[in-house]
Amino acid sequence: MSGSQSQNYFEIFRLPIDFHLNTQKLTEHYRELQKAVHPDRFANAGDRDRRLAVQQAANINEAFEVLKSPLKRARYMLILAGVDFNDEHETTQDPEFLMEQMELRESVAAIRGLDDPFSELVKLMQTIEQKKSTMIDTLSQLIDTKEYLDAKVLVQKLQFLEKLLLECENLEQDLADAL
Repeated sequence: MSGSQSQNYFEIFRLPIDFHLNTQKLTEHYRELQKAVHPDRFANAGDRDRRLAVQQAANINEAFEVLKSPLKRARYMLILAGVDFNDEHETTQDPEFLMEQMELRESVAAIRGLDDPFSELVKLMQTIEQKKSTMIDTLSQLIDTKEYLDAKVLVQKLQFLEKLLLECENLEQDLADAL
């Protein structure tokens, strides 16, 4: 593979830096690149070439994971545009949003005690997914218009929703395991 660690993730897959990327092309390029650098192809090569193949495969995997996720892609694009993220010290300060998050988390916590926890969890997850989808649409517009600071705030909010969805998925698994 001719790509280097200094290439940005879009360059690795020969795609333009654009939030609206063609996921089919991304997947096609991913498969091509993985075939080209798969460590098995370098089984008889020297140690240096084998290490390089493993590094390139890991870089391709990381780039693919970032670009296929709208949230991770947006965050990456903002970083490329010079926006800094300090996750430990920066978080959304929107009181209305934070109150809504508290209410959603309370809803998740109350599900175990409901008569039909699975159907209530599905409804809650659909609500969260809808909020996430709406925010991603807005995020796309903000990135297109280069309103990066507003986009950063939305990325921070979307991270809350992603964590909440993960909690819901974990709860779903816990409920299934308890059957």
